[in-house]
Amino acid sequence: MSGLSHAVHPQESAEAEDSSVATFDVLSEDARRTFRQQARAIQSLANRVDAHFGRAVGMLLATPGHVAFMGMGKSGHIGRKTAATFASTGTPSFFVHPGEALHGDLGMITERDTVVIISYSGETEEIVRLLPHLDRVGAPIVALVGVVDSTIGRAAQIVLDVSVDREVCPNNLAPTSSTLVALAMCDALACALIRARSFGPADFARCHPGGALGRRLYTRVKDVMHRGDLPVVSPDQRVRDSLFTITRARLGLALVMEGEQLVGIVTDGDLRRAMQRHTDVLSVSVAEIMTHHPMTISEDALLHDAEQLMLRRKIKAIVALNSAGMVSGIVEIFQR
Repeated sequence: MSGLSHAVHPQESAEAEDSSVATFDVLSEDARRTFRQQARAIQSLANRVDAHFGRAVGMLLATPGHVAFMGMGKSGHIGRKTAATFASTGTPSFFVHPGEALHGDLGMITERDTVVIISYSGETEEIVRLLPHLDRVGAPIVALVGVVDSTIGRAAQIVLDVSVDREVCPNNLAPTSSTLVALAMCDALACALIRARSFGPADFARCHPGGALGRRLYTRVKDVMHRGDLPVVSPDQRVRDSLFTITRARLGLALVMEGEQLVGIVTDGDLRRAMQRHTDVLSVSVAEIMTHHPMTISEDALLHDAEQLMLRRKIKAIVALNSAGMVSGIVEIFQR
């Protein structure tokens, strides 16, 4: 009858749900198969790494100028990413688009630079056209290719084999395994250079002064600590009288001081634990409930180090001391 909707039978609904679950199971297994194939491609790359890799790292390390990355399409995206990784980890680098290089950007490259070319086929037309010009410039080439005996491979001083048996793409067409392997090789070069340069967290911080990462690695405790009107109570003070000081500061703690000397801290946690031990906690002295020998850190320490210390000790704030060992502030754990 027209205008009447078909009622869905419970059995039909259950069958449709079972079908959906089965479809999702197939898709999930397909993803697991993809991951396993990608892992095999990376493992195969690891098995092929030889002395050429070390020579490439040595050449990049000795480059007096910049490392210039080149690639078209997906390889170009990998080149851009790797240039950024190199630059942020101590190896001055930039990306040059091969098409733009043919129309003037080749002037960005000098004999002081090393060129890293990423081309799976080793026959990328735009790059092949640049090879004679790069030769005239005198910039050495490191090539990441899937075909070692290719035009680009033969032109390079050092060749790194990034070939794969097949793409994980069902049609064996879309760059998938090949791009993963090329990116992994680039990351391996970056990590080797980091080790060779002894590029540590402090160096990393200098290249990342902005954002959350810079805050953690470059900022020092004294730059962010609470200073000035700090919450201070005396050890002889009654807990009742210290509550206002703790509440007013909104730090969840108060410094227990004898003159200029830090003798302890009293925290919200100390108060809760004291309530379990004392029937009239408000009348006891601060000295009876405070934490003795509180954790401290130099005001010149990196915020990253302060954060790590607080995470290890499972505390939310730490007392900062100046070069004379006197209290100069309180720093709270950095919330990412």
